[in-house]
Amino acid sequence: MSVHGAGLTRETLRMAFNNLRANRLRSLLTVFGVVIGVLVVVVVASILTGMRQNVIAAVEEYGTNNIFAFHLTTGPRLGPRDRSEFKRKPLRPEDGAAVRELAPAVDDVAHCAFVWLDDRTIAYGREQYKRADLQAVSANYIDVTNFAVRDGRFITEADDEHRRPVLVIGPSVAEALFGPGGRGTGRTVTFAGRPFMVVGVLEKRKGGFLGEDDSDNTVFMPYRTGRIVAPRASDWVLLVIRAYSGQLPTALDQVEDVLRRRRSVRSNEPSNFDLSTADRVIQQFDGITAAIGLIAIAISSVSLLVGGIGVMNIMLVSVTERTQEIGVRKALGARRRDIVRQFLFEAIALTLTGGVIGILLALLTSRLLLWLLPALPSEIPAWAVIAGLAVSIGVGLAFGVWPAKRAAALDPVEALRYE
Repeated sequence: MSVHGAGLTRETLRMAFNNLRANRLRSLLTVFGVVIGVLVVVVVASILTGMRQNVIAAVEEYGTNNIFAFHLTTGPRLGPRDRSEFKRKPLRPEDGAAVRELAPAVDDVAHCAFVWLDDRTIAYGREQYKRADLQAVSANYIDVTNFAVRDGRFITEADDEHRRPVLVIGPSVAEALFGPGGRGTGRTVTFAGRPFMVVGVLEKRKGGFLGEDDSDNTVFMPYRTGRIVAPRASDWVLLVIRAYSGQLPTALDQVEDVLRRRRSVRSNEPSNFDLSTADRVIQQFDGITAAIGLIAIAISSVSLLVGGIGVMNIMLVSVTERTQEIGVRKALGARRRDIVRQFLFEAIALTLTGGVIGILLALLTSRLLLWLLPALPSEIPAWAVIAGLAVSIGVGLAFGVWPAKRAAALDPVEALRYE
């Protein structure tokens, strides 16, 4: 760009912002729709981005080589579950043993049963914990799922074989029952009307859907002990299958083949169980975020449309109010493209201002959400900021063309006579 062209552009921009400052209140009211549109997109993008990072961390913490087999569909989803799924036959630990034996690409298989009780309260003296996630697991569950024990030990084969009343509890449970530090190893708690000894406390997990991992509320007991406490626990068995390194796709095919044969699924029928991996869970979550993102875009598009129409109207009013000014500029030698450029810059400056305000409000909203709901991740990605600014500029460009052309088409003689 030549020095003359650069100077002309700077002068045009200066005039554009001067005209906006001269009508501050009108300008702010005009870009309100743009502000709301950019605000919605950036805030939703920040929440979804933060949640995705937490989901990835949580899933990968369980192991990127793991396959999760369950008779119901697992992973994040939108809408209610298909009720026909509840007619499926649950998996059994024997299915896991068959997979371990018949799938060469499988390294190990652990099983976990979800213990369903009306009263899940764990008590230690006067202290009670009512939000425990009760699971009855095999002794190798800690190795397959990458859990770590902070104090004490995990469940052993002997514990499971002899149906011992022992528990391994999450750090949140330990802290609630035993105070800061949660040193509860060797203590006896009451659960389901009987005494249980705490033999271990888990290490705190890093990942989590909303910033806090539900595993911190977990209470593990031996699988066979769980069947005594809750006989129906065996109806909800999850198999956690660890593939050998680099053989996850092969293991996935082998596991599916073994389970289909054990469950007598015909070749032309869909599987009556679900297999998930870290990649599949993330893909499912991405599908949900894409749907939420489309809703947010639809809402913001309405706001941006309203804001764009407002900008176009105010620019048309501005053309009418400044008819004589346009006539003077043309009489002094201004070309059509100079007039078009001036009004386009004013429209872009107007919507860009709205975009900047929207991003600043999104930053404040993100900080407010983090303060009010620390467990809700909200991290504003750079692409959302850039996209917000680009969209606001695009709105000004699109809706400023007609007023700019109308201003450039004015006859200078008639414009000078206008009152």
